Amino acid sequence: MVFIFKLVLLSLFIFTPITSYAVQEAKLAPAFTAKLIDGKPFSLESAKGQVVIINFWASWCSPCRQEMPALERYYQQHKAQGLRLIAVSLDETTDDAKVREVMQAYGFDAAFERETQHKGYGRIWRLPLTFVIDRKGIVRKDGWYGDAGIDQASLEKIVTPLLEEK
Repeated sequence: MVFIFKLVLLSLFIFTPITSYAVQEAKLAPAFTAKLIDGKPFSLESAKGQVVIINFWASWCSPCRQEMPALERYYQQHKAQGLRLIAVSLDETTDDAKVREVMQAYGFDAAFERETQHKGYGRIWRLPLTFVIDRKGIVRKDGWYGDAGIDQASLEKIVTPLLEEK
């Protein structure tokens, strides 16, 4: 009997889906704080009233680097409307200089993952990974679902309506 009980418990553990993320669309965004590369602090709490894009990337990730120009164009077109964009690098500390060099071409904020608190967004294992949070702090794009990448068309479709809401 004890063996059967242990077998049932083991089966439940093995076959119960375990997700590596907790963030959900249409729900309040989990806390996110960062020490930006320029040394300034950032928090979602302090960004209330702005639309925030959090983009996890790495300098060695080709798809990440391909979407950066679209993110820059969109950011430059819409930052005056209350858009905030944070690029969070998952690079190793040995690549800090490379990350800083890449980010010189872009006007949006950046941080190293090791200098962020983002537990509620899950274990970041897929890149690129993008989250969009509206002015009220609600997740409007959960990067874990759908297309991993983001481009000008998807930014226009997802983010532009949020910027038009006051």
